[in-house]
Amino acid sequence: MDSQQFREFGKAAIDLMADYYDTIRTRDVLPSVEPGYLLKLLPENAPEEPESWKDVLNDFSQSIMPGITHWHSPQFHAFYPTGSSFPGIVGGLLSDSLAVIGFSWMSSPACTELEVVTMNWLGKLLGLPEEFLNCSDGPGGGVIQGSASEATLVGLLVAKNKTVHRLMRNDPTLNEGELNAKLVAYTSDQCNSSVEKSGLLGSMKMRLLKSDPEGRLRGETLKNAFEEDRAKGLIPCYVIANLGTTGTCAFDPLYELGPVCNESDVWLHVDAAYAGAAFICPEFRGLMKGVEYADSFDFNPHKWMLVNFDCSAMWVKNGYDLINTFDIQRIYLDDVKTDIKIPDYRHWQIPLGRRFRALKLWTVLRIYGAEGIRNHLRNQISLAQHFAKLVREDDRFLVEPEPSMGLVCFRLKDGDIVTKKLLENLTEKKQIYMVAATYRGRYIIRFVVCSNLTTRQDIEISWNKIRQEADTIIQPTIHTKSQIPAINHFEILSSCEKSK
Repeated sequence: MDSQQFREFGKAAIDLMADYYDTIRTRDVLPSVEPGYLLKLLPENAPEEPESWKDVLNDFSQSIMPGITHWHSPQFHAFYPTGSSFPGIVGGLLSDSLAVIGFSWMSSPACTELEVVTMNWLGKLLGLPEEFLNCSDGPGGGVIQGSASEATLVGLLVAKNKTVHRLMRNDPTLNEGELNAKLVAYTSDQCNSSVEKSGLLGSMKMRLLKSDPEGRLRGETLKNAFEEDRAKGLIPCYVIANLGTTGTCAFDPLYELGPVCNESDVWLHVDAAYAGAAFICPEFRGLMKGVEYADSFDFNPHKWMLVNFDCSAMWVKNGYDLINTFDIQRIYLDDVKTDIKIPDYRHWQIPLGRRFRALKLWTVLRIYGAEGIRNHLRNQISLAQHFAKLVREDDRFLVEPEPSMGLVCFRLKDGDIVTKKLLENLTEKKQIYMVAATYRGRYIIRFVVCSNLTTRQDIEISWNKIRQEADTIIQPTIHTKSQIPAINHFEILSSCEKSK
């Protein structure tokens, strides 16, 4: 393919995707395909001869698109958002076009330095303590990881290395292997699965501590766990606090957990994967009170901040902790020596190579500006509040716990079985997608405002689909407080008399 064909192919692909976003509301959120559908459509072997890019795009439309779950549909309300925006797409295109591997400064100076700049910008927007930033006088700084999962694992491996070497310095007779076997990590029973997985990958026992009734890990619980394990001869090493849990978007109190960790010389990592973006809005920064106690902090701009995957922003108080853990020298990796504080990012991550992710972050920050991003976040929170209001106006439903950020959890008063049936029926129809969680032992449905295309009307369309499905599985007996007129549907204005 020459440059002229590249221009034609690229323009056609961009037109195709622009049309896709313009018409995404006309598509079912979930695909109507069976497992193995694509294996039957595509050849068993790669083509021997070159094929036309027009045929590639045609097959993309005819074979690939039917099997896509449309994460950016305004009727996609599952999990949490995955970021996407036209500026983010262009930033990714620029990164892919340059195709640099920025493991050192010399391998592409702009790749390293733009990351330093954008991570400083972003850290300041969040209101992080200055000691976490590259522009501080200390050894702190930010790095873009591939995901929050990677950041959690990086933190665990660094904490493991730092703890073992600290203990061996204090007592040279200690055995490294025996120490590693005694290390323990701690987190809430509301943690993301990736947090528990980091313990498996890092060969460290991970204790999931019971959260309080609001889904938060409390300082007293953590302190008691430390004492229990020390009594067994174990060594507390690593704590992962959650700012915005996956199930209900609960916020662990860092101001309680932090002092417990600091007093015991235990690494505190903050996982704010989804909700961390909200701290760009000053009114939400109280939720990270106590962040100054943390050793590392991570959130995903590729979730709620309009940056396309992958872009996970991680800051540490001391970059030398990472370097001491991951520094492997080879003569071919020798780099330019300088008095300027420029990180060698290959020592700050698990892989050697790294993509020019900062281009996506830089592009989004430039095109939207801080105020544009704040407007986006506040708008999505207001849409979630509107949905919660609609649910509360129907006597058959309960909203619980209280909505948090762009997440609203709800259930039918008639119980877990009928709530589960409601979600199953909606999923089967493929027009709206949500997933379940549990709260205080009850089955709940999570409704997240995900797509940056979502409007108030989209919220009302989603609610109508939910309400209409409830009509089919609950015997109508009483009127609800208020309803939105259904679309192409005979509306039954009722709810269940037996609701509790």
